[in-house]
Amino acid sequence: MSDSKNDIAWQKIFDKYNIVENVENEGHINISAKEINEFREARLMTKFDHKSQLPQLFKNNNLSILPDSRGSYIIGNFETFADFNKEQTGISEIEFPNFLESIDYKNITSESTAINCAYVSNIFKDFTGEENLLPTVSGRMSSSIFEFQIKSKKGDFQVNVNNSQIEIDGGYEGDNSLSLIEAKNYISDDFLIRQLYYPYKLWEDKIYKRVRPIFLTYSNGIFDLREYEFKDINHYNSLVLVQHKKYTIREGTFNLETVEEIIQNTPLVKEPEVPFPQADSFERVINLCELLKQRNFMTKEEITQEYDFDKRQTDYYSNAGRYLGIIKIKKDTETGKIGCFLTNKGYQLFEISLGDRQKEFLRLIVSHEPFKKTLITFLKEGELPIKDKIVEIMKGSKLYNIDRESTYYRRASTIVGWINWIMNQVEE
Repeated sequence: MSDSKNDIAWQKIFDKYNIVENVENEGHINISAKEINEFREARLMTKFDHKSQLPQLFKNNNLSILPDSRGSYIIGNFETFADFNKEQTGISEIEFPNFLESIDYKNITSESTAINCAYVSNIFKDFTGEENLLPTVSGRMSSSIFEFQIKSKKGDFQVNVNNSQIEIDGGYEGDNSLSLIEAKNYISDDFLIRQLYYPYKLWEDKIYKRVRPIFLTYSNGIFDLREYEFKDINHYNSLVLVQHKKYTIREGTFNLETVEEIIQNTPLVKEPEVPFPQADSFERVINLCELLKQRNFMTKEEITQEYDFDKRQTDYYSNAGRYLGIIKIKKDTETGKIGCFLTNKGYQLFEISLGDRQKEFLRLIVSHEPFKKTLITFLKEGELPIKDKIVEIMKGSKLYNIDRESTYYRRASTIVGWINWIMNQVEE
């Protein structure tokens, strides 16, 4: 796959300003938006919400970039990202105010709608423990002037910020605290700490109440909230997870009887002539479909740049959608570009209620023999079969173009991940 426009432009900037050499010698280099704009618009060249979105030169040299004013940036060997915790947490069911007509919780396609739904359904009240909670601040604003320490290759490094632009997706004040919400409508493995830290630094200095940075992720009916705390208010990397909860406005849930009925009544399909999925997270398969529904068509480069995927993951997850018959890859007739879009079956999934959609995803999965037989074994034995047993099931299922033992074992992880997703939907 060819380099992206960002990769090409950053290569020219690195060459012109000797960035790698300067960072090695000085620990950092400052660069203005004007200097970046000479090669490509700075707004597009500096928006990296996840490690996977960094240009290859940044990855190769362990570099990151942060804004330090409205028109300038600092590049160095900084630790700017943090991984999300992987531990599973239960999902609380909440009620949506049934008198509201101007907001549709069944069709959340933006961060702002997700935030509004979370507020009106009292998710934020429950999560923060603040009974009196009102929206107070949001939008773009100036960061004011502050300084902080950040981990770098040569130890802590001081960054001085002078009125950089920040954006707060939602701010809600209660009797005891101000909660600052950063929201995403897609799933990711990590996040840019700056999106929490810069707003925190601004408001921590403005008010006496406790400031609470909260990260909200919405996908497939799940509101996933994580609250963080900066143990040292002057250190970028001092954040720790305080609490993690999930909520859903659910119209219907699985029970084991429903799962067994769907297994029994879903006929098997012939294995398609596409790569067997190497996509362990079924949540992210669904989330990719949600993004395609919003955008109608995305090139693979756009998916890689805008979602938390690297190039290989874009292929893996788009092929997983192809395997299920809900994503198609072809040339767009208007632009001539190769990309991904939802099939009619894929679109139909997002025109039905969430509860029915989950059941349809279950039907799609168990219409394929290796998943169906593995799930039947799980329900019979009360636990997932070992990978050797799953590989044995796969070998008897006439899968397309798998001819290596190691490939079977790698693909078996997908079956494990998707079966776990199914069982996580089961009502206890």
